[in-house]
Parts: sequence; structure tokens; C-alpha cells
Amino acid sequence: MDLQISGKKAIMAGGSAGMGRATAERLAEAGVELYISARRQERLEKAAREIADKYGVRVTPVVADSSTEEGRQALFAACPDPDILAITIKPPSPNGDFLQIPAENWRDSVETALIGPIEIMRHYIPVMKKKGWGRIVNIATFSAKNPMAWRLMSGPARSALVNYTACVSREIAQYGVIINNILPGIFATEGMEESWEIYVEAFGLEKNRDIARKHFIDNNPIPAGFMGDADDMAPMAALLCSPLARFIVGQNIVIDGGQHRSLF
Repeated sequence: MDLQISGKKAIMAGGSAGMGRATAERLAEAGVELYISARRQERLEKAAREIADKYGVRVTPVVADSSTEEGRQALFAACPDPDILAITIKPPSPNGDFLQIPAENWRDSVETALIGPIEIMRHYIPVMKKKGWGRIVNIATFSAKNPMAWRLMSGPARSALVNYTACVSREIAQYGVIINNILPGIFATEGMEESWEIYVEAFGLEKNRDIARKHFIDNNPIPAGFMGDADDMAPMAALLCSPLARFIVGQNIVIDGGQHRSLF
């Protein structure tokens, strides 16, 4: 399918690994000029080289933590006028007893998963309105609409982000600027793998990866029968970044193998 975005300029904030990298690859495959940001310089630069070599497009790495003002300013300076903006963050670690979550963890969650994305969108929306075209996609989490006690550092802040984008998307669609969100379920990404030990500690399990995985599957059944890969989500993200999505406004698309059971 031709996404009709060849030659456009795209930012993938959080694009060095996992769902961000998979989305960056689909955008590069479609022929965009790409800017990818992340905190880990070595991994980011490696990803940029590999994507550029594979797809023959220009890929600029921007070392930045988008949860901070300094990081956002670095991104704004590197790419002042994108046509496409996609945003994701590293999944927060699982939490244990919800009564034991300290205030600083909540502040960090809000800074990273709510304020960071909002400030990036707030900066670029006027640029896109002036162009008369733009696409914004937040890759968030299905915990935003499917509360889970062990993912409180992930869900509540993104629920607020969903509320924000639902409102703003309807204000700016008339200018050709479209915002949508993807709410992924449980995916087998680098971030997920890095959180296994924390998951074990949160639930007081034996420090054994197989035991932890079985506990997870038993308590979070996925009708599809497996955890998705980032490439199970990325094509939808790329579609939402294209002119083909012009009539999809302010939506929250769950991709979770059937785990979330609500009708809407």
C-alpha cells in the first residue's frame, strides 16, 4: 500500500527501540525524511544508521529526553517543521503494592507520559496548522482504558493524555491536522524484557524468567495466544501518519490480541 508520504518529514520521539523503532522503520520504508530521538546515545545512533542503510532515507538521531524541557528544546531545534509527529515512551516499570507508591513516582509518570507528549504537540500543532496538513500519533497503552493495579505508573497518566487528545483533535482537524492514539497491549519488546526482574519483585515471585512469564500469562490471558511483536503494531501507526487517515480523528485504537474485552 502506498501511504503517500514519501518526501515528508517525520519525527519519531522514542524511536531507538521497541514500538518506536518499528514505527520509524515503517515510516522510512514509506520514504519519509526521519528524525528519531531517545535518551541512550549509542543505541539511538546505531538504530539511525541501520534504518538509513536499509531504506535509503535520511535519518537524523537526536539525543534527548522528551520528558524534560531541555530534551524537548533539542528536538525542536533539530526539526522545526515536521509533517508527521509520532511519540512513545519507555514503558514504566511495574509497581507492587499501590499503597506504597511514593509521590515522586507519580510525578515522574506525569512528567514523562503526559506533560512530555503534550508539550511536544503544543509546540508543533501551530507549525502543522500553518502548513495546512499534519499527523500526530501517540503510541500509549491500553492501560489508559483498561485499569491494571500493577501498571499504575503507566495507565493513569496516559488516560489523561487520551482525554487531552480527544479534545484537541476535534479543535484542529478542520486545519488538516489529525491526532490519534494507539493503545497497545502487552508486547514482547526490549522494554518489556528489561522489566521482568522488576515484575518478579513486584509480585514476590521466584527470580526465574520462566516462572515470571507463566505468572504473567496466567494472570493476563491474551486470546491471540501470544504477546505481540512491535511489528504487529507499527503498520497501523504508519497508516495513521498518512493522508489515508484523513477521516480518522481523535480515536484510540487498541491493539492487544483481544485482551481488553470492552466493545468500545
